[in-house]
Amino acid sequence: MKVNGESIPTLAVFPSMMTVPDCVVKGGNKLGKGHGEAKFYVASKDEMRAFYGPEGFEANCFMLKKDLITYMNAIKNEYMHPSQEYAKKDQLPSLWNKRMNMINSLDEVIPFKINDQYQIKGPRGYVNSRDKGYDLLREIALPLVSYVYAEKLGDDKNPLFYWKLFVDFDAIWEVQNGPLVFKYGKQETKEDNISDNTADRQEIRKAREGQGKYREGLLEQCRFCPFTMIADERLLIASHIKPWAASNDEEKTDPYNGYMLSPLFDKLFDRGFITFTKDRHVILSDFISPYTWRQIGITNNSFIKPLPMDEKREAYLEFHHEAVFKGSYSSPDEIKDKNIYTLNFDKWFVAEP
Repeated sequence: MKVNGESIPTLAVFPSMMTVPDCVVKGGNKLGKGHGEAKFYVASKDEMRAFYGPEGFEANCFMLKKDLITYMNAIKNEYMHPSQEYAKKDQLPSLWNKRMNMINSLDEVIPFKINDQYQIKGPRGYVNSRDKGYDLLREIALPLVSYVYAEKLGDDKNPLFYWKLFVDFDAIWEVQNGPLVFKYGKQETKEDNISDNTADRQEIRKAREGQGKYREGLLEQCRFCPFTMIADERLLIASHIKPWAASNDEEKTDPYNGYMLSPLFDKLFDRGFITFTKDRHVILSDFISPYTWRQIGITNNSFIKPLPMDEKREAYLEFHHEAVFKGSYSSPDEIKDKNIYTLNFDKWFVAEP
């Protein structure tokens, strides 16, 4: 990945996402009572220590300002129109503005240390920190609909750990109980469990009409899956580039905000395991193992000649690169330079006053 214009080699990707629970977040973001425990459940102790270090480890981590800005833009709809009963639900719109201004004032790299909570009994692995960077994550993340992706970078003797905060769009859709709205045109479901509220039903009916329009418009532009060349409409899914939950009304039904994909590639694209460059190359996430990519039959930087590409799709793909793709997006040129490592991170990891 690149930091401040220079490349750092990736040693490993943590094999599971860390969902931000309610007990970790601060104050107004919380769903329950209390002030938050701060300790973050990572995985089993064995899995956590295999990645971060032996029992009692202290790991040097960092986040990037640009990633936090991306996260805040991606989750803006949830701040403005909350789907959960947050403690300060009515204040979230103003808190979004306040927090975005605060993030904009930060340095490009936000360092923090995490410590193994080895004193906690049992097999579950936890980390904690008193650093400002860690507190920042606790302040801006919304619980259950946010998660952390982690990479191990640099060299094995003195590794660095890159954390990136993502929005779990699937979780938002499930919480909002809008089965059709939040599958963005992929399948229809019954309205048996939907409220009798007339406004609710009108909203769902409006969404269905919009998604039908979206699928029809997308089929006019993309008649087949560019990976499999399948053209049977019954086997194709109308995938959004910028997810439905992050889109405005116009973007939700814009056929340029999508591709027709067969189910496997829809899942890969929807979950951020693949993305595309402007010159129609596919970039693969390190979150999927090399073995699985071989089973799928696709290689990094492959040229996908039938992939529709235009200026409008390029703009939507920028969002996908930053907010959906699992990992640090690298263009083909950046992939070639992946082993350059010249940055001095020591200056970032000093004791806080």
